[in-house]
Amino acid sequence: MNSLLEVKKINAGIEDKQLLHDLNLTINPGETHVLMGPNGAGKSSLGNTIMGNPVYKVSSGNILFNGEDITNEGTDVRAKKGLFMSFQNPIEIPGISLETFIRSSLQQKTGEHVKLFQFQKELKSYMELLNMDASYATRDLNVGFSGGERKKSEILQLLMLKPSLAILDETDSGLDVDAVRVVSKGIKTYQEQQNGALLIITHSTKILESLKPDFTHILVKGHIVKTGDSSLISEINQKGFEEFL
Repeated sequence: MNSLLEVKKINAGIEDKQLLHDLNLTINPGETHVLMGPNGAGKSSLGNTIMGNPVYKVSSGNILFNGEDITNEGTDVRAKKGLFMSFQNPIEIPGISLETFIRSSLQQKTGEHVKLFQFQKELKSYMELLNMDASYATRDLNVGFSGGERKKSEILQLLMLKPSLAILDETDSGLDVDAVRVVSKGIKTYQEQQNGALLIITHSTKILESLKPDFTHILVKGHIVKTGDSSLISEINQKGFEEFL
């Protein structure tokens, strides 16, 4: 099987602060990877580096996506190639509706005209799946949205844009049990419909209960110090990260 994502000996950071050290990670199509670690370990830094956030500078190493070196590509180029990232704290974007934002993003990704009727039919279906009120489609993106609705908005974008790999950064942060269940259902639908690969960055394990991770990685001080299967999650729940510090 050809790898979907290969992170090869990446060293990266912000300005003169090194946050990732000779880090390696390989994700194949359809796999679910979980990234855990203590606060400040570099988990979000890895997600942002893969996605091409310009704040994070790669000093050495390479990032390959579908066999193509994207180390120096912009975030927009990576998104068009099939990378997606949801954020712990999605920002408000006044002046553009959720529906318009997704439709514009889809058109940019595919380079093709988006047929309005089919687009709205699919959008409505996914909003119902996520228990989102239909009125949110015409509201400014994330403006006045609750924390839970912002997270649902991100998963709606995931379902509509259909990326090859989704990086989910603390998607379950601040959600109650019911909201976690709904968001998990949306993520599972993405997996089943797209055979989509996932890199789930999380402190909590609530969102993992229905997603059946293939690999679990422990990140400490910018290094992946241990990789295992889903049983590693249970070990962390019982013992914490102390043995890895």
